[in-house]
Amino acid sequence: MNRRPRLLATAAAGATAALLLTACGGGGDKPKANDKIAGADTGGATSAAPGAGATQSAGRPKIELPSDLTYTFEWPKTGDKDKDAVLADSEQSIKAVDLAIVNQDALDKAYLFYYEGEAAAETQKFIEAYVKAKARTTGAYRYYDAAVNVNGSDSASLVYCEDQAKGYDMYLKPKKVDKTTVTKNSYVLYNTQLHKNDKGVWVIEKLISQRGSAKCQP
Repeated sequence: MNRRPRLLATAAAGATAALLLTACGGGGDKPKANDKIAGADTGGATSAAPGAGATQSAGRPKIELPSDLTYTFEWPKTGDKDKDAVLADSEQSIKAVDLAIVNQDALDKAYLFYYEGEAAAETQKFIEAYVKAKARTTGAYRYYDAAVNVNGSDSASLVYCEDQAKGYDMYLKPKKVDKTTVTKNSYVLYNTQLHKNDKGVWVIEKLISQRGSAKCQP
């Protein structure tokens, strides 16, 4: 995403193995600065996230996020139609989780469009933790070193890194951004398993994350 927050690492601990809670911080009942928390009303204007202006084919939801949330996807197109489709849908799935956090809705339709089964259940727990904490994510997130494999016509895997060094949790009442020091845990490795559904959308079935992975260090 998300995947992908720093706050409620403990609350989402059970989901971490199959999900992507990008929590940069350590464990604990309180969300920490580098762990995205389940969002809430931002109280500010929102702007379309990168890629949101693209044609919403196959019923893909339009994803609009607050202007203080930015994403950089250093995922060059492969030239392979299926692989590029996996990358495109994965970008939207990451943003969709943040949208649910911003909306403070653990059953937000946008992320449920891209997550199914085990991944959907764990992502729901992740979002609920943010909602309970009355917080959301803010800042800049970078995604890089993507490796995608397509097996047959409807199965794929995607491994990639996330840089959370400039991403933070923001508590909503009172409004406060929780900034933390950049450490090796600010870099997260994700491994996702996807399948193409009957709408032609690549949805995530399983998601595993490894915070502090040597593969993702700058």
